[in-house]
Amino acid sequence: MRKGRVRLELPRVAEDGHSVPLTVRVDSPMSDADHVRRIDLVSEKNPVPLMATFFLGPHMGRAEIESRVRLNGTQRVTAIAQLPTAASGSTRPDVVVEESACLDGG
Repeated sequence: MRKGRVRLELPRVAEDGHSVPLTVRVDSPMSDADHVRRIDLVSEKNPVPLMATFFLGPHMGRAEIESRVRLNGTQRVTAIAQLPTAASGSTRPDVVVEESACLDGG
């Protein structure tokens, strides 16, 4: 997995793990030949590590996702973008979560 094309934005501190905002941006021309096909969001400590998968295509114009996720405590979150030639990723170092979510085991 290569680094550099994916930017993951999350707050350093989240008061409530039930709704943590995030933005993923991938440097891509989003042309037929070179576009982001998929973005996966992976958590380090959630009961189900794969939090979300987004499918994109050249019709999107730009590779950007804004969402909210649930986090089970302080952890790292990784965004992985699938491109035609390789996967590229970015990890946000420890997001401090003051009130955890996902405590029900799944």
